[in-house]
Amino acid sequence: MKKYLLVTLVVLLASCKPKAVLAEGNATKSLDAIKIVNSHYANTTEFKTMYIKANARYKDDKNSQSVTAEIRIQKDEKILVSVRVLGFTVAKALITPTSVQYYEKIGSAYFEGDYSALSKWLGTDLDFQKLQNLFLGEPLYDLKNQKLKAEIVNNLYQLKGNNGDMVATYDFEADNFLLKNQQFNQLSQNRKLQVVYPDYNKFGELILPLSINMDANQNQKNTNIQLEYKTVNLNEDLSFPYSVPDGYERISLDK
Repeated sequence: MKKYLLVTLVVLLASCKPKAVLAEGNATKSLDAIKIVNSHYANTTEFKTMYIKANARYKDDKNSQSVTAEIRIQKDEKILVSVRVLGFTVAKALITPTSVQYYEKIGSAYFEGDYSALSKWLGTDLDFQKLQNLFLGEPLYDLKNQKLKAEIVNNLYQLKGNNGDMVATYDFEADNFLLKNQQFNQLSQNRKLQVVYPDYNKFGELILPLSINMDANQNQKNTNIQLEYKTVNLNEDLSFPYSVPDGYERISLDK
C-alpha cells in the first residue's frame, strides 16, 4: 500500500522530455545570498493547469517498482494522480491543501487524512505547497524568510542555512539560477532528504525540470525514486474525477 502511495506522490508534477535541454552555466563570480535568491525567484512558475504523463522508478531496501502515471494539476488547489502498471490503473490519489485521499486496487484499501501522518511516514514535514514546490524545481522552504550563507561549490552557487534543527542546502546553476539540488539533514531525527534536478527546459515562459532524482533516508532506511517524463499540456480545461470503490477498507499509514 505505502509503496504505491509514495510513487504516486513523487510523480505528481512530472513534465515532458523534449529532445534538447536548457543550457546551464558555471558559477565563477561570488554573489551574496540576496542576489542568488532574487535571481532564482525571477523565474516564473505561473500556470493554471497541467496534464502530464510520466514514468517513475521506485526502489527501497526491499522492493523496486516501475510505473506510469497520469497527473492532472490545478495549481495551488488540487492534484489528481492515476498510477498504472502494464496499462492497468492500480492506484489513484486526490491531494488538496487540506487533505490527502488515496486508494489502491491491490488490497482494496484507501486512505483519507491530512499531511501529519504522511509527513511522519516520509520523514520530512510536508504540506501542499512544499510538495508542489518540490516537483516544480522550487525550494521547499521560502528562501526569502531564511538567513543563508552563500558560496561557490562545484561550479554552483550554494546557499546553506538552518531551519530549526535542520540544515538546508540549495545549489543553483549560474545562467538562470535554476535549482540543481536541495538537501535537508535533520540529525536529531536521523533524517535526510536530497532532491536532484539533472536538467531543465522551457515551455513558453515556464521552466520545468525534465527529470528528478530523490533520495530519502530515515533511521538507515533508504528510498530512491527517479522520474523520466513523457508529455505535458498546459492550461487546458481539466476534470478531477475521484471516487473510492465500494467495499474498500480504510487504512492508517501508521500500520
